Formats: sequence, structure tokens, C-alpha cells
Amino acid sequence: MTILGKTCRLIVVERLNGQFYLDAGRDGRIPLLGGDTPPGTKVGSTLEVFIFRDSETGLVATLKKPLATVNEIAFLEVESVQSIGAFLKWGLPKDLFLPFGEQTREVKAGDQVFVTVYLDNQERITASMKLEKFLKKTFDDYHVGQKVDLLIYSRTDLGFKAVINGTHTGVLYQNEIFQPLSIGQKIEGFIKHLRTDGKIDLSLQPSGYRGIDDFSNRILEALEKNNGFLPVTDKSSAEQIEALFGMSKKKYKMTAGTLYKKQLIIIEENGIRLKRI
Repeated sequence: MTILGKTCRLIVVERLNGQFYLDAGRDGRIPLLGGDTPPGTKVGSTLEVFIFRDSETGLVATLKKPLATVNEIAFLEVESVQSIGAFLKWGLPKDLFLPFGEQTREVKAGDQVFVTVYLDNQERITASMKLEKFLKKTFDDYHVGQKVDLLIYSRTDLGFKAVINGTHTGVLYQNEIFQPLSIGQKIEGFIKHLRTDGKIDLSLQPSGYRGIDDFSNRILEALEKNNGFLPVTDKSSAEQIEALFGMSKKKYKMTAGTLYKKQLIIIEENGIRLKRI
């Protein structure tokens, strides 16, 4: 398995003419870029480095951290467009190559684009805007209810598409979103459903009664701000409930039921009332 395009921990095995070299196993000894050496580095030190090519053939190591490694997805800025393709800023002195053939639209300097990082057939670290082409169809690392990091990258008729932990994509459905979202936004979410067609449904809230305290606090705080009473019942519209609490009617009924069982609220004919102790 190649370490090209990856971050790994390697041991310093030689210093020659002021240049440190790292043991990369079958890839041999790799030089550490000049100027990257941390104080106290010596033969035997272990360093966490990123491996890339400084030319068409030579592997080098750097302590600098790119914004994405191979097989990851990131939101990057276009640095320039040249005759062979575009080049993206990704945190290293050498920009990341985005070929014309891997672009889904024409880009220009200053644009922000979502790309996946991969090794092309010549083992060059390359970017592609065709995200789905590189995604895995298996979910070995995920389970329903799992908390994940999301990066919002597209809006559709159904809602928003998001990158999951930098490796997969999934959908947040519009009727389950109760807060503003924007392209490029990073947010925590949850795996709602792993579908047999290889797609993932997402949610911004835990399913069922998990995390119910977050929603309980919303209702209790709203009651406190309204002198302990709100004219909300099972017959209230979903729109009214969303406006008041930022949650679906189904989630509201579950939460109100829990608060009632905990004797924190009183459910009356015309609304709910905070139970004063």
C-alpha cells in the first residue's frame, strides 16, 4: 500500500549534509523538505509527515498538513487556471492539480470547489470534482445513529447533500431541517439510514428519544420566556411548532410527552404549562 498522498509517522534514519531522511519502507529513504525540520530532530526521531512528489519521480516528506489527503473530499479555492487544467490551494507550496476532464463546470481563479483527492494512473496526486465516481458503496465504518462530521456541498430539490467524514456523501431532507444551512458549512449530524442502493440518509438530530434533552431544553426555555405557558397542542400546525421550537411536530410530541412524564410540564386543553416546583 503506497504512502503517497497520505499522512504517516516515519523514523528519521539519516542526516546527510544537513538534510534529514526518513525510512519509508519499500519506498526507500525519503528526504524531509528543508525548512520543515522541528527543533530537536535527530536520527531516531519519529515525525508525522505528509508524502507527496516534488517532481514527476521523487517522493518527499513535509510536516505541513494539506487540507485533504488521498481519498478525502475538501472544499478548496482555485489558485489559477492554465492550459492543462486548474490548480487548487490545499495548504502546500505545490498546488493541487485539477484536470479539465475532472471538472463538472468551468472554473476560474478564486472559485471554491468541492473535490476528491486521488492518485491518477501515473500516480500523481490529483483532484476531481466528480465526487460520486470515487465514493465507496460499502458502509463498513458507519452505523445507524452514529454521530458524524458533515460538510454541506450542494442543494437539491430534496434538501442538501453533505460529505460525511470526508469519505462519503449523504442527503439531509428539507422537511427535517430546522436551521439555516449554507454551502461550505461544517456541522455535526447523524446517520439516519444506510440504503441498499449505496446511498446514505442523514439527520441533524439523533433519532428516536436519543438526545431528547436538547429538544426538552428548547421547550422549557420557550415556556420560561412566555410566562410559563404556550398555546401549543397536538392540533397545532407543523409550521407553528417549527417556528416556536425549531423541530418537527413528531419530535415535539415525543419531547412534550417525555417532559410530561418527568412532571416538568402540564398538558392542558389549550396548551402546555411549565410546572412550578
